[in-house]
Amino acid sequence: MAQDVESVPIEITVECSADVRKASVSAKSSAGAIGFPADHCEEVGLVVTELGANLLRHASSGKITVSATGKDDRKGIRIESEDSGPGILDVEQAMTDGYSTIGGLGLGLGTVNRLMDELDIYPGPRGGTHIICQRYLRPKASTSFDRVLAFGTATRPRRPMDENGDAFIIKQWEGNALLGVIDGLGHGQFAQRASRAARQYVEQHFDQPLEKLFRGAGRVCRGTRGVVMALACVDHARAKLRVASVGNIEVRYVGGSEHFSPVVRRGIVGLNAPEAVVTEHAWNPGSLLIMHSDGLSTRWDWNDFSDLAREAPEIIAQRLMRKLGKPDDDATVVVARSSAQ
Repeated sequence: MAQDVESVPIEITVECSADVRKASVSAKSSAGAIGFPADHCEEVGLVVTELGANLLRHASSGKITVSATGKDDRKGIRIESEDSGPGILDVEQAMTDGYSTIGGLGLGLGTVNRLMDELDIYPGPRGGTHIICQRYLRPKASTSFDRVLAFGTATRPRRPMDENGDAFIIKQWEGNALLGVIDGLGHGQFAQRASRAARQYVEQHFDQPLEKLFRGAGRVCRGTRGVVMALACVDHARAKLRVASVGNIEVRYVGGSEHFSPVVRRGIVGLNAPEAVVTEHAWNPGSLLIMHSDGLSTRWDWNDFSDLAREAPEIIAQRLMRKLGKPDDDATVVVARSSAQ
């Protein structure tokens, strides 16, 4: 049974910029001791710098605490910031890039959200603000692991535009795979900006639970038009498929052994989306998972494409795009099946 990671928290009172630098150095040192690579230690240091700067700007002083967190199989670092200042009236708005109450760049909490896996903000027990954020060690990068899924993709912008407002995600690590389709509202550069912001967040935090990926992506998309998004994670060892969706991304599961009915929430990620609902299904190695944006018609039946059942995913994706793609919309399709098939 995994045991809690033990550590003695480091507490630093922040009253001047020198204290912020001291806290940042301490956080980087702690992250290195836990096992974070050098570039991730620098990111942890940047988070503490942003939090410390916020303490000085908004509350004149405060306290930063750094400690290890997690279980033996999921180690990480926990950073807390506490002050007795005026507090934050609108937490979600405060995480929007460009938002500032004092005329600054408004990047502090947005940066913290992008670089940390978890971020929670509470009113302090005696007023002020209590921020808790955590980041976990990523699975080690390796080219030697067995890839559990084979993928095929097809994507193109609305004709005759150059900017594609759609994006897709494919990540694989030991025994797991994550795939997704993101559609920025509208078309052109602003839709592309929104979908890229969501994709970047998900790719940086790919091994986190789906509901946390939606929450973090929603925060980074607040300063954009917003997106609709569907994500799916395959746990090969447990033969499980987890799916979550907000908006009109089509998700089809062909060949599964049970009725497939994921919960689709109405809304726009980054604007008015409710919490994503994650559903779990049995993953059948002989099945196909197909996800596509509304740039492809939803009025199709797999029986009309049954001749593709044994084809490679990239061939299936290209055929679906040719047959179902709409010329007046951005269009993206992702197809996945077990690599052994």
